Amino acid sequence: MDRRKFLKTAAFIAGAGLVARKPGFAAESSPTVAIIKNGLPQEMAAKAFEMLGGVSQFISRDDYVMVKPNMSWDRRPEYAATTNPELVSAVVTLCLEAGAKKVLIVDNTCNDARRSYKNCQIQDMAGKAGADVRFVRDSHFIETEIPSGTSMKKWPIHEEVFKVDKLINMPILKHHSLPGLTIGFKNMMGLVGGNRGQIHRPFAERIVDLNRVIVADLTIVDAIRVLRRNGPSGGNLKDVDELNTVIAGTDRVLVDAWSARVFGTEPESLEYLKLAHTAGMGEIDTNKYPAKHYTFNA
Repeated sequence: MDRRKFLKTAAFIAGAGLVARKPGFAAESSPTVAIIKNGLPQEMAAKAFEMLGGVSQFISRDDYVMVKPNMSWDRRPEYAATTNPELVSAVVTLCLEAGAKKVLIVDNTCNDARRSYKNCQIQDMAGKAGADVRFVRDSHFIETEIPSGTSMKKWPIHEEVFKVDKLINMPILKHHSLPGLTIGFKNMMGLVGGNRGQIHRPFAERIVDLNRVIVADLTIVDAIRVLRRNGPSGGNLKDVDELNTVIAGTDRVLVDAWSARVFGTEPESLEYLKLAHTAGMGEIDTNKYPAKHYTFNA
Protein backbone atom coordinates (compact mmCIF):
# COMPACT_ATOMS: atom_id res chain seq x y z
CA MET A 1 0.00 0.00 0.00
CA ASP A 2 1.51 3.37 -0.98
CA ARG A 3 1.65 6.23 1.51
CA ARG A 4 -1.34 8.18 0.20
CA LYS A 5 -3.58 5.12 0.22
CA PHE A 6 -2.32 4.32 3.71
CA LEU A 7 -3.18 7.83 4.91
CA LYS A 8 -6.69 7.65 3.50
CA THR A 9 -7.19 4.26 5.11
CA ALA A 10 -5.71 5.52 8.37
CA ALA A 11 -8.02 8.53 8.38
CA PHE A 12 -11.01 6.26 7.90
CA ILE A 13 -9.91 3.87 10.63
CA ALA A 14 -9.17 6.78 12.95
CA GLY A 15 -12.83 7.70 12.74
CA ALA A 16 -13.51 4.38 14.39
CA GLY A 17 -10.85 5.18 17.01
CA LEU A 18 -8.31 2.57 15.95
CA VAL A 19 -5.13 4.21 14.68
CA ALA A 20 -2.19 6.40 15.65
CA ARG A 21 -0.52 8.81 13.25
CA LYS A 22 2.84 7.56 12.00
CA PRO A 23 5.74 9.86 11.10
CA GLY A 24 6.50 10.40 7.43
CA PHE A 25 9.97 8.89 7.60
CA ALA A 26 12.04 6.55 9.77
CA ALA A 27 13.63 7.76 12.98
CA GLU A 28 17.34 8.58 12.89
CA SER A 29 19.78 6.11 14.39
CA SER A 30 21.72 9.08 15.77
CA PRO A 31 19.28 11.98 16.14
CA THR A 32 20.36 15.51 15.32
CA VAL A 33 19.20 18.74 16.93
CA ALA A 34 20.07 22.07 15.32
CA ILE A 35 20.33 25.22 17.43
CA ILE A 36 20.48 28.49 15.50
CA LYS A 37 21.01 31.92 17.04
CA ASN A 38 21.00 35.63 16.25
CA GLY A 39 19.43 35.62 12.80
CA LEU A 40 16.19 36.97 11.44
CA PRO A 41 13.33 34.48 11.84
CA GLN A 42 13.41 33.78 8.09
CA GLU A 43 17.15 33.12 8.19
CA MET A 44 16.93 30.84 11.20
CA ALA A 45 14.08 28.82 9.70
CA ALA A 46 16.01 28.25 6.48
CA LYS A 47 19.20 27.40 8.39
CA ALA A 48 17.37 24.89 10.57
CA PHE A 49 16.20 22.95 7.51
CA GLU A 50 19.66 23.20 5.95
CA MET A 51 21.37 21.80 9.07
CA LEU A 52 18.91 18.89 9.17
CA GLY A 53 19.53 17.90 5.54
CA GLY A 54 17.45 20.37 3.56
CA VAL A 55 13.74 21.05 3.11
CA SER A 56 13.49 18.26 0.53
CA GLN A 57 14.29 15.76 3.29
CA PHE A 58 10.97 16.66 4.90
CA ILE A 59 8.65 18.00 2.21
CA SER A 60 7.86 16.25 -1.06
CA ARG A 61 5.97 17.61 -4.03
CA ASP A 62 2.18 17.61 -3.49
CA ASP A 63 2.50 16.98 0.25
CA TYR A 64 -0.38 18.07 2.45
CA VAL A 65 1.37 19.66 5.43
CA MET A 66 0.05 20.67 8.84
CA VAL A 67 2.01 23.32 10.73
CA LYS A 68 1.02 23.51 14.39
CA PRO A 69 2.11 26.73 16.12
CA ASN A 70 0.91 27.94 19.52
CA MET A 71 -1.92 30.42 18.88
CA SER A 72 -3.74 29.77 22.14
CA TRP A 73 -3.62 33.18 23.76
CA ASP A 74 -5.00 36.63 23.03
CA ARG A 75 -1.53 38.16 23.12
CA ARG A 76 0.66 40.10 20.73
CA PRO A 77 3.94 38.40 19.74
CA GLU A 78 6.13 40.47 22.04
CA TYR A 79 4.54 38.81 25.09
CA ALA A 80 6.05 35.43 24.12
CA ALA A 81 2.87 33.47 24.79
CA THR A 82 2.42 32.41 21.16
CA THR A 83 4.77 31.28 18.38
CA ASN A 84 6.64 34.00 16.51
CA PRO A 85 4.52 34.78 13.42
CA GLU A 86 7.51 35.58 11.21
CA LEU A 87 9.03 32.18 12.00
CA VAL A 88 5.75 30.42 11.19
CA SER A 89 5.37 32.39 7.96
CA ALA A 90 8.93 31.48 6.95
CA VAL A 91 8.28 27.75 7.48
CA VAL A 92 5.07 27.98 5.44
CA THR A 93 6.98 29.67 2.60
CA LEU A 94 9.72 27.02 2.67
CA CYS A 95 7.17 24.19 2.54
CA LEU A 96 5.32 25.70 -0.40
CA GLU A 97 8.55 26.45 -2.27
CA ALA A 98 9.50 22.79 -1.78
CA GLY A 99 6.32 21.76 -3.59
CA ALA A 100 3.74 21.24 -0.84
CA LYS A 101 0.27 21.47 -2.33
CA LYS A 102 -1.25 22.82 0.88
CA VAL A 103 -0.15 24.00 4.32
CA LEU A 104 -2.82 23.91 7.02
CA ILE A 105 -2.59 25.78 10.33
CA VAL A 106 -5.04 25.07 13.17
CA ASP A 107 -5.05 25.49 16.95
CA ASN A 108 -7.74 24.81 19.53
CA THR A 109 -7.16 28.01 21.49
CA CYS A 110 -7.60 28.68 25.20
CA ASN A 111 -8.73 32.31 24.76
CA ASP A 112 -11.32 33.41 22.18
CA ALA A 113 -10.17 31.97 18.87
CA ARG A 114 -10.88 35.00 16.67
CA ARG A 115 -9.06 37.39 18.99
CA SER A 116 -6.19 34.94 19.55
CA TYR A 117 -5.69 34.23 15.84
CA LYS A 118 -5.70 37.94 15.06
CA ASN A 119 -3.54 39.28 17.89
CA CYS A 120 -0.82 36.63 17.69
CA GLN A 121 -0.48 37.78 14.02
CA ILE A 122 -0.05 34.24 12.68
CA GLN A 123 -3.38 34.34 10.88
CA ASP A 124 -2.28 37.39 8.90
CA MET A 125 1.37 36.58 8.23
CA ALA A 126 1.04 32.86 7.57
CA GLY A 127 -2.08 33.49 5.52
CA LYS A 128 -0.22 35.95 3.32
CA ALA A 129 2.52 33.34 2.92
CA GLY A 130 -0.08 30.95 1.48
CA ALA A 131 -1.24 28.87 4.46
CA ASP A 132 -4.82 27.84 5.04
CA VAL A 133 -5.30 29.19 8.58
CA ARG A 134 -8.47 27.51 9.77
CA PHE A 135 -10.58 27.81 12.91
CA VAL A 136 -11.35 24.66 14.88
CA ARG A 137 -14.88 23.28 15.20
CA ASP A 138 -16.18 20.56 17.52
CA SER A 139 -17.10 18.52 14.46
CA HIS A 140 -13.42 18.33 13.47
CA PHE A 141 -12.54 15.99 16.34
CA ILE A 142 -12.78 12.22 16.08
CA GLU A 143 -12.66 9.81 19.01
CA THR A 144 -9.30 8.09 18.68
CA GLU A 145 -8.05 5.11 20.62
CA ILE A 146 -4.65 5.20 22.32
CA PRO A 147 -3.73 1.50 22.36
CA SER A 148 -0.56 1.90 24.44
CA GLY A 149 -1.94 4.61 26.69
CA THR A 150 -1.17 4.27 30.38
CA SER A 151 -3.59 6.91 31.67
CA MET A 152 -5.77 7.61 28.61
CA LYS A 153 -7.22 4.95 26.32
CA LYS A 154 -9.00 7.29 23.88
CA TRP A 155 -9.48 10.99 23.23
CA PRO A 156 -11.03 13.24 20.53
CA ILE A 157 -8.29 14.37 18.13
CA HIS A 158 -8.48 16.72 15.14
CA GLU A 159 -9.26 14.62 12.08
CA GLU A 160 -6.71 16.39 9.85
CA VAL A 161 -3.90 14.94 11.97
CA PHE A 162 -4.61 11.61 10.27
CA LYS A 163 -4.95 13.05 6.77
CA VAL A 164 -1.81 15.16 6.35
CA ASP A 165 1.39 13.82 4.82
CA LYS A 166 3.64 15.79 7.18
CA LEU A 167 3.11 17.39 10.59
CA ILE A 168 5.47 20.16 11.71
CA ASN A 169 5.19 21.09 15.37
CA MET A 170 6.09 24.75 16.10
CA PRO A 171 5.80 25.45 19.83
CA ILE A 172 7.17 28.45 21.68
CA LEU A 173 9.50 27.76 24.59
CA LYS A 174 8.02 29.18 27.80
CA HIS A 175 7.30 28.68 31.46
CA HIS A 176 4.22 26.72 32.47
CA SER A 177 2.95 26.53 36.03
CA LEU A 178 2.16 22.81 35.86
CA PRO A 179 4.89 20.88 33.97
CA GLY A 180 7.50 23.62 34.48
CA LEU A 181 7.96 24.24 30.76
CA THR A 182 5.70 23.97 27.75
CA ILE A 183 7.46 22.94 24.54
CA GLY A 184 6.71 20.40 21.80
CA PHE A 185 4.81 17.71 23.70
CA LYS A 186 2.48 20.20 25.38
CA ASN A 187 1.84 22.04 22.10
CA MET A 188 -0.05 18.99 20.78
CA MET A 189 -2.92 19.84 23.14
CA GLY A 190 -4.01 22.35 20.51
CA LEU A 191 -4.96 19.41 18.28
CA VAL A 192 -7.34 17.76 20.72
CA GLY A 193 -10.88 18.45 21.85
CA GLY A 194 -12.95 17.34 24.81
CA ASN A 195 -12.46 18.56 28.34
CA ARG A 196 -8.78 19.37 28.11
CA GLY A 197 -8.58 20.26 31.78
CA GLN A 198 -8.71 16.55 32.49
CA ILE A 199 -5.43 16.08 30.63
CA HIS A 200 -3.64 18.11 33.30
CA ARG A 201 -4.19 15.46 36.01
CA PRO A 202 -1.95 13.48 35.87
CA PHE A 203 -0.22 15.69 33.34
CA ALA A 204 2.97 13.78 32.54
CA GLU A 205 1.26 10.47 31.79
CA ARG A 206 -1.55 12.03 29.77
CA ILE A 207 0.53 14.35 27.62
CA VAL A 208 2.77 11.40 26.75
CA ASP A 209 -0.30 9.33 25.91
CA LEU A 210 -1.54 11.99 23.48
CA ASN A 211 1.85 12.07 21.80
CA ARG A 212 1.65 8.33 21.24
CA VAL A 213 -0.99 8.97 18.56
CA ILE A 214 -0.08 12.51 17.46
CA VAL A 215 3.41 12.12 16.04
CA ALA A 216 5.18 15.14 14.57
CA ASP A 217 7.64 14.63 11.71
CA LEU A 218 9.64 17.70 12.69
CA THR A 219 9.69 20.02 15.71
CA ILE A 220 10.84 23.63 15.34
CA VAL A 221 10.92 25.46 18.67
CA ASP A 222 10.60 29.22 18.82
CA ALA A 223 12.99 30.54 21.48
CA ILE A 224 13.27 33.97 19.89
CA ARG A 225 11.48 35.42 22.88
CA VAL A 226 10.91 33.20 25.92
CA LEU A 227 8.45 33.66 28.75
CA ARG A 228 10.41 33.13 31.96
CA ARG A 229 7.57 33.44 34.47
CA ASN A 230 3.78 33.47 34.76
CA GLY A 231 3.22 31.10 31.86
CA PRO A 232 1.59 29.90 29.83
CA SER A 233 -0.34 33.10 29.07
CA GLY A 234 2.00 35.76 30.45
CA GLY A 235 1.00 39.37 29.97
CA ASN A 236 3.96 41.25 31.43
CA LEU A 237 6.89 42.22 29.23
CA LYS A 238 9.17 42.07 32.29
CA ASP A 239 8.72 38.27 32.19
CA VAL A 240 10.10 38.04 28.64
CA ASP A 241 13.73 37.42 27.65
CA GLU A 242 15.04 37.72 24.10
CA LEU A 243 17.21 34.69 23.26
CA ASN A 244 16.85 34.96 19.46
CA THR A 245 17.19 31.19 19.13
CA VAL A 246 15.53 28.38 17.17
CA ILE A 247 15.84 24.68 18.10
CA ALA A 248 14.86 22.01 15.56
CA GLY A 249 14.98 18.26 15.02
CA THR A 250 13.03 15.09 14.36
CA ASP A 251 13.50 13.44 17.77
CA ARG A 252 10.75 15.21 19.72
CA VAL A 253 12.09 14.13 23.12
CA LEU A 254 15.59 15.33 22.32
CA VAL A 255 14.32 18.62 20.90
CA ASP A 256 12.37 19.29 24.09
CA ALA A 257 15.41 18.24 26.14
CA TRP A 258 17.71 20.66 24.33
CA SER A 259 15.05 23.38 24.52
CA ALA A 260 14.93 22.89 28.28
CA ARG A 261 18.71 23.34 28.39
CA VAL A 262 18.44 26.56 26.37
CA PHE A 263 15.89 27.78 28.92
CA GLY A 264 18.21 26.81 31.78
CA THR A 265 16.32 23.74 33.01
CA GLU A 266 17.62 20.20 33.42
CA PRO A 267 15.70 17.93 31.00
CA GLU A 268 15.54 15.16 33.62
CA SER A 269 13.56 17.51 35.88
CA LEU A 270 10.63 17.35 33.44
CA GLU A 271 8.62 14.28 34.36
CA TYR A 272 6.88 13.99 30.99
CA LEU A 273 10.25 13.88 29.20
CA LYS A 274 11.49 11.05 31.41
CA LEU A 275 8.29 9.12 30.75
CA ALA A 276 8.49 9.73 27.00
CA HIS A 277 12.08 8.54 26.92
CA THR A 278 11.21 5.43 28.93
CA ALA A 279 8.37 4.76 26.48
CA GLY A 280 10.86 4.72 23.60
CA MET A 281 9.66 7.98 22.05
CA GLY A 282 13.10 9.60 21.87
CA GLU A 283 16.38 10.42 23.53
CA ILE A 284 16.76 12.64 26.60
CA ASP A 285 20.55 12.63 27.14
CA THR A 286 21.92 15.89 25.72
CA ASN A 287 25.47 14.85 26.61
CA LYS A 288 25.20 11.68 24.55
CA TYR A 289 23.48 13.51 21.69
CA PRO A 290 25.10 16.95 21.33
CA ALA A 291 23.40 19.60 19.22
CA LYS A 292 24.78 21.24 16.11
CA HIS A 293 25.13 24.99 16.64
CA TYR A 294 25.12 27.90 14.21
CA THR A 295 25.26 31.58 15.09
CA PHE A 296 24.66 34.30 12.53
CA ASN A 297 27.32 37.03 12.45
CA ALA A 298 29.43 35.09 14.94
